[in-house]
Amino acid sequence: MQQTGTKTIWQVIMASSAGTLIEWYDFYIFGSLSAIISEKFFPPSNPELAYIATLATFAVGFIVRPFGAIVFGRLGDLVGRKYTFLLTLLIMGGSTFAIGLIPSYHTIGVLAPMLVLILRLLQGLALGGEYGGAATYVAEHSPNDRRGYYTSFIQTTATLGLFVSLAVILITRSVMTPADFNNYGWRIPFLLSILLVMMSYYIRIRLQESPLFVQMKKEGKTSTNPIKESFGNKENLKLVLIALFGAAMGQGVVWYTGQFYALSFLQKTMNIEFVQSNVIIALALLLGTPLFIYFGSLSDRIGRKKIMLAGMLIAALAYYPIYKAMDTIGDIKQKTELTELYKIESNQAKDENGRFVQHTTKVHTYADGSILRQSEGKSELTVSNTRMAMLVFLIFVQVVFVTMVYAPIAAFLVEMFPTRIRYTSMSLPYHIGNGVFGGLLPTISTILVTKTGNHLAGLIYPIAVAVICFLIGLVYIRDNKNVEM
Repeated sequence: MQQTGTKTIWQVIMASSAGTLIEWYDFYIFGSLSAIISEKFFPPSNPELAYIATLATFAVGFIVRPFGAIVFGRLGDLVGRKYTFLLTLLIMGGSTFAIGLIPSYHTIGVLAPMLVLILRLLQGLALGGEYGGAATYVAEHSPNDRRGYYTSFIQTTATLGLFVSLAVILITRSVMTPADFNNYGWRIPFLLSILLVMMSYYIRIRLQESPLFVQMKKEGKTSTNPIKESFGNKENLKLVLIALFGAAMGQGVVWYTGQFYALSFLQKTMNIEFVQSNVIIALALLLGTPLFIYFGSLSDRIGRKKIMLAGMLIAALAYYPIYKAMDTIGDIKQKTELTELYKIESNQAKDENGRFVQHTTKVHTYADGSILRQSEGKSELTVSNTRMAMLVFLIFVQVVFVTMVYAPIAAFLVEMFPTRIRYTSMSLPYHIGNGVFGGLLPTISTILVTKTGNHLAGLIYPIAVAVICFLIGLVYIRDNKNVEM
């Protein structure tokens, strides 16, 4: 493999990571604001159905990611890595900005959810081409014995993108009243995307093409039909299937359980107050992010397979007790109310039409420091600092599982496939595993909870998928760490 200087590899990592982080930020704003989006873009007559419809729209962006992987993967193997992920960056940024401009359901009716769905499809297609390009680009600049370490910086971008989206949302929320944020302030994180994308585009346009791809193109060895070579060739198709069912599938559900399902559980099941629930997730992500680098580097020494499969198995065994503990922390039936502190608050706030509306809130205070606020059929629980720290720890543990399965997977995937079809071959299993199996997790889990009436039933899906993937990976994955590419 052609070696890349230390200065050059860090330039490549920083430019690739900055753009990928922004794309994840764009993609995850939708999930972070799903509770508000369900109120703005879907019929208000059935809030529970509106929330499920929002999650389904969120999931659509994941489901189309494999199609984006095929389209942009083919483009990346034909014309190059650099220009392909420049294109995906612009599509993603433009779609995110446009979501922030869509009028509410109250204003344009059914056209609102239709426009959101179309833009969400474009986001999914763009992300389907982004990750494979960035991971391949960094891997093809990396020395063989440090590929896991260098590509792990790309792996941090998904978590950091979610962290940044939460931070922007919290900052926006803090500078305005809850009513103003609910009316128009939630649009600001979407609109800010266009500035971030322009900055990233400027950084990326100055990069050079991958040296491996340049050499291969110079020698006339590029693929003329990457899709046929990737999926029409029996041996390569076998590798694609092993990558999907033995690694990416389990990695996808562990990733989304530890971050998005955790956030959904805090907000919708435990009714934790909006700001506090986002702060809990953000702190857990901040604590856990350095472990991506640790496990990426460790995979260079002991192999990718051991770390990924261990993460899946431990996660499957730990999820139920973790979420049971979280549920106990938020269960007001197990709390002692200080009835002498009960009070009723009344205030006025403007609605979307600028009219003043009277709001009445019942405030319950409990002996452990928790406060429950009930207003117009909604309940929000603010837990004490001690209880909040416990929740941060429980979600941090889940983030540890995420780092174990996710940190090595970029190096694992690029090492499985030849350079001429690498972008296409690695992108599809990754995005099916993450986009379909992982992306459908919030929707499937919410439906399981709704149908069974058991708010822990949503864990059945990620536990089952993680166990199945662990068993397949144990049998079929060969650990080809640090191979010559």
